[in-house]
Amino acid sequence: METKNISTTARKELIDISDEQDRNYWATRLGVSCEKLKSTIKAVQSMEFSKLKDYLRMEKIKSASTYQRFLNA
Repeated sequence: METKNISTTARKELIDISDEQDRNYWATRLGVSCEKLKSTIKAVQSMEFSKLKDYLRMEKIKSASTYQRFLNA
């Protein structure tokens, strides 16, 4: 039997939203509410931490640029 080493960066961190404690942990780690976490999971259609983090980052950038356009108008 061959043993494969998987680096920690290659491992996917999956979010279990059915467990309240886990849900609270990931929401805090992402800096969002539990409701926002759930809606993000629905939007991305994934429970992988890195995909959710990227989506939230892009959402923040989009809202910031919209806000800047509003200020400059």
